[in-house]
Amino acid sequence: MNISEVLRAVSSVLKGKEEVVFLSLACFLSGGHLLIEDVPGVGKTTLALALSRVLGLSFARIQFTSDLLPSDITGVNVYDQQKRSFVFKPGPIFHQTVLADEINRASPKTQSALLEAMAEKKITLDGTTYELPFPFFVIATQNPAEQYGTYPLPESQLDRFSMRISVGYPDRDVEVQIVKGENPLEVVNNLRPLVSLQEIVNTLQQVKRVYISEEVAGFIVDMVRKTRSHPDIILGASTRGAIHLASCAKAVAYMRERDYVVPEDVIDVAPYVLSHRLIVREGIDSFALVKDIVRSVKVP
Repeated sequence: MNISEVLRAVSSVLKGKEEVVFLSLACFLSGGHLLIEDVPGVGKTTLALALSRVLGLSFARIQFTSDLLPSDITGVNVYDQQKRSFVFKPGPIFHQTVLADEINRASPKTQSALLEAMAEKKITLDGTTYELPFPFFVIATQNPAEQYGTYPLPESQLDRFSMRISVGYPDRDVEVQIVKGENPLEVVNNLRPLVSLQEIVNTLQQVKRVYISEEVAGFIVDMVRKTRSHPDIILGASTRGAIHLASCAKAVAYMRERDYVVPEDVIDVAPYVLSHRLIVREGIDSFALVKDIVRSVKVP
């Protein structure tokens, strides 16, 4: 896979957001899922659609609302008169890239319908297990918790996301171009797949083989353990958080054309991987807090 070509193509749509695009692709290559927390209308959907187009993956968008049911996501068994039996009608979750738009608008019961799919890459319905397509990548968007009509994601759901990022407002010049009529969604329609499925499979295997030394693994563990004893943190990161941090650091190392992880790879992604897994005291910014913790851990 030509990483620079993919980054360039997606960045041509989401202009001025190269770091956001880099982190999104790193999250995909790590084998995890992405949570984008931001206000409506800053390009979250555009980013998801552009990534799926460039990577040549099937795409489905699920608009989460308060009346959305779990079966609206996973699918349902429907009785077939001709066959005289129930037939499974798959839901939108059966796509390679799934955009769960405004996930915290739905009830906790519906949010949890994604849990098995994200963790196991399969769903179980009426005793039958169905495998999801490969690769399977969930991009969920979330409005800030203080907005009206939102349900905070439970800790078990948040822990399934490898990274949480924010897109942010575009620069003035980019916003001027959008207002003039250069709609990013129209530009997305002109994107074409740049990689084949086999190239993606090979790349994901190569990322898994990226080497992490004993010292760097210890650096990751020390960082995670420090979140469990910090006075401003009520609940620290889990072992799963450490595993996701290692996987994302591998992806970043691969994107930087290395077959081994260095501490800088870990440092660069740690706030995006760990901050949403922490329960912190009121008024504390978890992202800034993780940055402080990272700086306090001895670099090998």
